[in-house]
Amino acid sequence: MARVLDGMYIGGGWTTKSQTFPDYNPSDGSIWANVPDASVEDTRRAIEAAHEAFGEWSAIPFTKRSQILIKAGEIFENRRQEIAEAVMAEGGGWFGKAMFETGYTAELFPAAAAANYGSIGEVLPSEYGKVSMAVRRPMGVVSVISPWNFPLILTGRGMLFPMVAGNTIVLKPSEDTPYIGGLLWAEIFEEAGLPKGVLNVVTCSRENVAAVGDELIENPLVKGVSFTGSTAVGRQIAAKAGAHLKKCCVELGGKNAMIVCDDADMERAVQAANFGAFMHQGQICMSIERVIVHEKIYDEFIEKFIPRVKKLTVGETSNKDNVLGPVINDRAAERIERHIEDAKAKGATLLAGGEVNGRFVTPTVFANVTPDMLLYQEETFGPVCSIFKAASDEEAIRIANDSEYGLTAGVLSEDEGRALEIVNRLDTGNCHVNCSPVNDEPHVPFGGFKASGLGKHGGKWSMETFTETRWITLDRGGRPFPPVF
Repeated sequence: MARVLDGMYIGGGWTTKSQTFPDYNPSDGSIWANVPDASVEDTRRAIEAAHEAFGEWSAIPFTKRSQILIKAGEIFENRRQEIAEAVMAEGGGWFGKAMFETGYTAELFPAAAAANYGSIGEVLPSEYGKVSMAVRRPMGVVSVISPWNFPLILTGRGMLFPMVAGNTIVLKPSEDTPYIGGLLWAEIFEEAGLPKGVLNVVTCSRENVAAVGDELIENPLVKGVSFTGSTAVGRQIAAKAGAHLKKCCVELGGKNAMIVCDDADMERAVQAANFGAFMHQGQICMSIERVIVHEKIYDEFIEKFIPRVKKLTVGETSNKDNVLGPVINDRAAERIERHIEDAKAKGATLLAGGEVNGRFVTPTVFANVTPDMLLYQEETFGPVCSIFKAASDEEAIRIANDSEYGLTAGVLSEDEGRALEIVNRLDTGNCHVNCSPVNDEPHVPFGGFKASGLGKHGGKWSMETFTETRWITLDRGGRPFPPVF
């Protein structure tokens, strides 16, 4: 039986609509909920409600804003088991992924609340004896457009820091996870006593997403945009925001590499590759899609890696023993299958997996992937990785950087000096020595280079992204003016 939702959340109240769209459980294809389908007019009302709430919300003491986030975090923690079950059903996540995501999200609330206690500017020197200050203030209405793959984490990261800084929010979750990425947050903050209009949530179908998205970007009352999702959509959003001279933070895709040097701890390397490539069906922006192994240990790596891959179980997430669940929808499965078949047709060597059964894809590993293949060029965003052989650190770096993307990377070596030399030559926003590229914490700067995005989420970097910097002076030295005046 489909879940009953209260409606959209606009101006502190729940709004029902006769127009709805189905929200599917990707494991079994059943309708998990029927969700309100927002129009441009609904979106405009949400933006206006956020604009109306901004003056009061930005003026209250920062301590009060932080206290509301702490209370919301307590409510989230009390509902954690129920929320984890929704993550598994609505998002197709394995039980372990659901527990990780809810645990991480719980940490976002205190991290964002604490960000209000940091510096909000600087005192600058002045030649004329002025008190010269660079200070930050909230921008106004911020549109938050969040994805389906880690909807709790990526909604929270995109929304909580701007909100606690004094901005008001209009949140549009993915049509694939409109509850855990959107309406759940309205339930939590309503219970926490958030003032009306500070958070507004609009949900819409894939058919309406272009028009609703344009309103969230181009409406003159919107002052900033936070987007996490595909590079193709991110380019469009950044271009539209730029045309209106609006601040925009876009965290996009990746074709992430993990380099395994010949002195790496083999057990650590194999486990890092397995986790990094296949956690949540490879549907993570940080997922490993390319493993680059030094030729001296290449055969040993393959020998130990492939059996570990083949032990990963695939199936419906209602069975907690299944480590890999379904990919999010049929479009994703079709893209992954296209990449697999293209690699086979062009001569890549299939080492494991390669089977696509509906939305269930076996963990797949290829060798001998060449630049003319889709697996080399495009982000697959599924449980598929390629293994490359490198004769030197120089060649490994060249392969890793041979991509339009630049999100994250991993380097495994027992020699940290050697690893850091490699790290310093990789074109990525994030990089991790002796660990998987899949790494994140609430308070760190997160974002990529090149086609992987613009701006930084997390901690004080989110606060800088979603505030405006002003220069203010107090003249106490009597700066002289020319006598002619």
